[in-house]
Amino acid sequence: MRFTDELRELTKDSWEQSLHHPFVQGIVKGDLPLDVFRYYILQDIYYLKHYGKVHAMAAAQADDFSVTAMLAGKAQSTAQAELTVHEQHASILNITAEDLETFKPAPTAYAYTSHLYRAAQSGSLAQTVAVMLPCYWLYAEIGKLNKQAEPEKEIYRNWLNMYASKWFQTSTSEMIELLDQLVAGASENEREKITEQFIYAKEYELAFWEMSYTKETWLSNKKVPL
Repeated sequence: MRFTDELRELTKDSWEQSLHHPFVQGIVKGDLPLDVFRYYILQDIYYLKHYGKVHAMAAAQADDFSVTAMLAGKAQSTAQAELTVHEQHASILNITAEDLETFKPAPTAYAYTSHLYRAAQSGSLAQTVAVMLPCYWLYAEIGKLNKQAEPEKEIYRNWLNMYASKWFQTSTSEMIELLDQLVAGASENEREKITEQFIYAKEYELAFWEMSYTKETWLSNKKVPL
């Protein structure tokens, strides 16, 4: 069994919950309220800005220049492609420049991006790749499983098509293969750290759906009585 297969098995419960979460199924069926999707897009634009930076950090960690080039390319192409789609979504969802300038991340979005940076600052390329992989892998699987879906709303069809596309599927496979290569020869202690980074990131992916579906906010914004 490949190391990444072991990671997939370790996170199988979180994986199933992610694939069948009401947020994802609402997109697939086309009945997710647009205000919920709008909330998600704003949070994801914030996330992707940091995700792209972590790719660049991973590129700098690589000793093999071909890996550096690959990760640097992904930092640009993946972020740009997804942000382009999000810009199209923003137009449809009436997300203005002012909305983006005044945007504040929800607790989960802030915590997830903070976790990405923490992993990247560990100094281990394998740990950085591990923390980035669940995002690639989960979205690719959602796209692959639902490529025949035809939700009525075009915005949802475009979202699914993005992750079902050949280039995204290929990019995900490259990241999976890279992690398997990097873990070869790693110490047991390092493998445990890599596994931990992957598991936490996968849990944050599930939490991101829940955050979006419930339109999570900071407790102080709820004005909870003391």
